[in-house]
Amino acid sequence: MDEQEIQRKRRANEEEATATRARLLGLPYLDTRNFEKDIPLVDNLMTKQDMHKYFMIPLQKGGDGERFQFMVTSQTPRSIIDAKGKEYSDRGERVNFFLISDSAYKVFILRYDPPQETEYDDITIAGEGDSETLASVSKVLNEVSTDKVFDYLLDQADKLGASDIHIENMRDSIRLRMRVDGLLHPVATINKDRYRVFMGELSSRANVSTAARTPQSGHMQMDIYRDGTTHLLNIRVEMIPTMYGQDAVLRLFNFDETLLNLDLLGLGEEERAEVDEVISHPRGLVLMVGPTGSGKSTTLYSIINALNTTDRKIITLEDPIEYGITGISQIPINTTEGGSFADGLRSVLRLDPDVVMVGEIRDADTAKTAIQASITGHLVLSSFHANSTSAAFARMIDMIGTNPIFSSSVRLVIAQRLVRKLADTKKPYQPDEATVKYIRKAFEGVSPETLAKHGVDLNNITLYQPVETEDVPFGYKGRTVIMEQLIVSEKIQEFIRGDVTDINTSAIEKAAKENGMLTLEQKGLIAALKGETTLEEVSRVI
Repeated sequence: MDEQEIQRKRRANEEEATATRARLLGLPYLDTRNFEKDIPLVDNLMTKQDMHKYFMIPLQKGGDGERFQFMVTSQTPRSIIDAKGKEYSDRGERVNFFLISDSAYKVFILRYDPPQETEYDDITIAGEGDSETLASVSKVLNEVSTDKVFDYLLDQADKLGASDIHIENMRDSIRLRMRVDGLLHPVATINKDRYRVFMGELSSRANVSTAARTPQSGHMQMDIYRDGTTHLLNIRVEMIPTMYGQDAVLRLFNFDETLLNLDLLGLGEEERAEVDEVISHPRGLVLMVGPTGSGKSTTLYSIINALNTTDRKIITLEDPIEYGITGISQIPINTTEGGSFADGLRSVLRLDPDVVMVGEIRDADTAKTAIQASITGHLVLSSFHANSTSAAFARMIDMIGTNPIFSSSVRLVIAQRLVRKLADTKKPYQPDEATVKYIRKAFEGVSPETLAKHGVDLNNITLYQPVETEDVPFGYKGRTVIMEQLIVSEKIQEFIRGDVTDINTSAIEKAAKENGMLTLEQKGLIAALKGETTLEEVSRVI
């Protein structure tokens, strides 16, 4: 889904919510999308100050029996609407008020009161050794006005689709880097004055101290307005003192509830069917494994969103809460100040939930509590740190011990990675003999039927390479999920029951592969053979 389509969907979702709110408030709803950019503005009916103060916009000037019309938002005080209505009725004139969305209000207020400010060039990511771009962006960042520079940086990071901003102290300057599609790219080198501005804004907005001598975590939010719509940017702030000053990493979560959707994850039919089958059951444990930044949270939240119906009670325990989702009870667990997932889980089980999400299983106490919950009628979702599904399964057994009662608790383990997706400019090529041998060896033991189902022909191997253009500077656009799914079959349950004495990652993986599981490496190679990504990207990530 491209950025324009995402923005269109966000706006449609906001308009739908505004229509519902209008019914609750007893006001007529007005969808302005078809005329908001070209309808003539109304002179001398309201001051710009009042438009800002009351979140109210004039729509039509009355007179000669015609009604005066105003557009209001959910932020407009009801007392102002009533007072304005009385003012016109006392004069014997008629007036109407229509409820519009916040995005519509922003389009109109920018037309009535366009900002008088300097336009700065967009940030461009520098390639390796591209000192000219670095110098250009550094110059812009050093010129942006002090009160705007922090917002400008966040807006530009969001525009580039960055997941992180790294602010790093060096001896003579400050380096800014952004992680886009999983790779860190240098953006600018700025002077110490700009650094002090950044850190001053961070300390006030995220409630962190610039003088702390210990690592800190904070959180902030920012409304991003772009192309006629608004979305919320959630920002997690991690700071740590270094040799030359406080380094900061800002993790950006481009929050949109409508995008937390299993349909948008790019899962194959088989993968989606397996997930749907497992989460359709009222009990069991589903584990997501992978390193930081592999998309675990997005997948877990998408599963939660799929389960989010009025007949289910869903509770989450998170450290920290990354996305706020309507209709779900989300509980923050501050583990840095003594909070515990296990204690939180024991408490919420008394609230009669149907589904529980535990942010992360970090210790045996939490693991055992989660498993006990999953065998007593709850569907439990959680994340776990391990390299693969088999390694996660082996580590889980090591934490909880073998136990016949636990054998039916774990139902699905998913390991995932995010690889950069090739743009349409990609070019096919024939790999050398060593690469062909490696690919064929990687698929040893996989049935011809499975290979055919995934479109793999080992007798005719073609790979793809990125082609850089002005619009696609690195030849990649976006990322795609590579997912390994271990369905806990009867054979796998033997490991938890203790029927198998040799419990190790290799033995579990061998049993899973015999049951039809494709490993992360195999899934990555399938994506490379389909032209979705490159062999180099699969090697880098998996």
